[in-house]
Amino acid sequence: MRRAYFDNGATTALDPAVLERMMPYLAAEYGNPGSMHYLGDAAAAGVRTARKEVADTLGCLPSEIVFTSGGTESDNLAVIGAMVASGKRRAVTCAVEHSAVLESFAELRRRGFETTVLGVDGEGRVSAGDLEAAMGPDVGLVSIMTANNEIGTVMDIRGLAEVAHSHGALFHTDAVQAYTKAALGKDDQGFDLLSLSAHKIHGPKGVGALFVRSGTPMAPTMFGGGQENGLRSSTENVPGIVGLGAAAATGHAAMGRVVPKIGKMRKRIIEGIREIPGSTMNGPADGICNIVNFSFEGVSGKDLVIALSNEGIAASAAAACSAGSSDPSHVVMAISGDVRRAMGALRVSLSKFTTDADVDFLLETLPETVARMRKR
Repeated sequence: MRRAYFDNGATTALDPAVLERMMPYLAAEYGNPGSMHYLGDAAAAGVRTARKEVADTLGCLPSEIVFTSGGTESDNLAVIGAMVASGKRRAVTCAVEHSAVLESFAELRRRGFETTVLGVDGEGRVSAGDLEAAMGPDVGLVSIMTANNEIGTVMDIRGLAEVAHSHGALFHTDAVQAYTKAALGKDDQGFDLLSLSAHKIHGPKGVGALFVRSGTPMAPTMFGGGQENGLRSSTENVPGIVGLGAAAATGHAAMGRVVPKIGKMRKRIIEGIREIPGSTMNGPADGICNIVNFSFEGVSGKDLVIALSNEGIAASAAAACSAGSSDPSHVVMAISGDVRRAMGALRVSLSKFTTDADVDFLLETLPETVARMRKR
């Protein structure tokens, strides 16, 4: 059976070059980086190299990078760690955030903090005016994602960070979907905290990082040996960290070539899907280069995912973390308020390994599949 993978928003294929960098640390270089002998030194050197590779992509110091188990832990640490240390009582986010942020805000409420969740416009954007109206001296943190993981909306991070800073609040952004697909310099965008994940950029699963601007007050959420400047106690996942560094460096260096290539394929997909009767695009045409989201009248998104899988196409109905839920997409609900539209959403997500032939296959198969499902 012919196959095409369009679920890169959930996870990407491991780059063979990244695996090659990881292999020594999965075998011969197995030391604990906290050990003082030669094997510990070799492991620590691998971690140091990776830390610098990630830092270079953000224009920051290596000491400002904290390695974690992935984007979820990075979001948890950013939101809870910053608020606990802030001495303030309220945090602000928006309705289309990843569940890792929304559930961290739920945890803040359980701990007695107050939270404000901003609405978005019909394309999933938060306005600076709405954020300004929500601010006050009691706000310690604003958390707004860089690019939405379901519909691809790109936020005005610099403008929103300026609003937060003008009221004395920290600004965190979940950049998991935007990392290596958009310019993310700490000085250009002005964020204080930024989350990223390796397996979204052709690195291994189970590792990520949090940028913490120097001088930012933070409280740890894991306790033990004091690794990662005391913010993330646990023996470092050396092979994973090395893989993250390699994927970050490779992805960042190739942005000028890969982003336009993926963007052209995304445009073709949008144009092709718009020709399907009863289709509605969720999110803006000028969204992040790798994500497209449409709803189809009279078709369940999850049923469509299964039908496409039977044809050899892997796509998704929502974020992978909520794929087992029967609830409508909270993102599409936030932009439309339409349950049927939210239940009918299909996300198609691309990567540097996506080919024009894959796109041809999708555009040949999807209209036929939708039409067949409507006849049932």
